[in-house]
Amino acid sequence: MTDEPDNIVLHLLRRIDERTERMSDDLHDVKVRLTGVEEGLAGVNRRIDRLVHRVERIEPRLELSEA
Repeated sequence: MTDEPDNIVLHLLRRIDERTERMSDDLHDVKVRLTGVEEGLAGVNRRIDRLVHRVERIEPRLELSEA
C-alpha cells in the first residue's frame, strides 16, 4: 500500500514534466516566429524610410512643401 502514493506522485511529476517540456517547445517556436516578424518589420521600416526620403526630395520640386 505504501507504493501507491509514490506511484501517484511520480505519475503527477511525470505529467508536469511532460507539460513543461511541451511549453518549452512552444516557447521556442514562438521565439523563432517572433524573430521572423522582427526581420520583416525591419524590412518594412527600411522601405518606409526610403519612401519618406524620396517624398522629401519630390515635394520641393513640385512646390508642395510649405517651406
